[in-house]
Amino acid sequence: MEPLVAAASVIAAALAVGLGAIGPGIGQGNAAGQAVEGIARQPEAEGKIRATLLLSLAFMEALTIYGLVVALVLLFANPFA
Repeated sequence: MEPLVAAASVIAAALAVGLGAIGPGIGQGNAAGQAVEGIARQPEAEGKIRATLLLSLAFMEALTIYGLVVALVLLFANPFA
C-alpha cells in the first residue's frame, strides 16, 4: 500500500470514529436528561419511560458502531489499497 493511501486511511478512520461518536454522545446525554426529568414529573410512568429510553439508546449506540465498522474497514480491508 502506498504511504499516502495508508496515512489518509488512518486519518479517515480516526475521523469516522470521532465524528461518529459526537452525535450519538450528545443525543444520549439529552435523552437521559429528558428521561430523568420525565420520571421526576411523572413517577408512575417510569416503566414506559425507561423502556423507551433504553430502546432509543440502543439505536443511538448503533450509529457509533457504524462509525467503528467504517474505521475497521478502512484500516484492515482497505478498498483503496
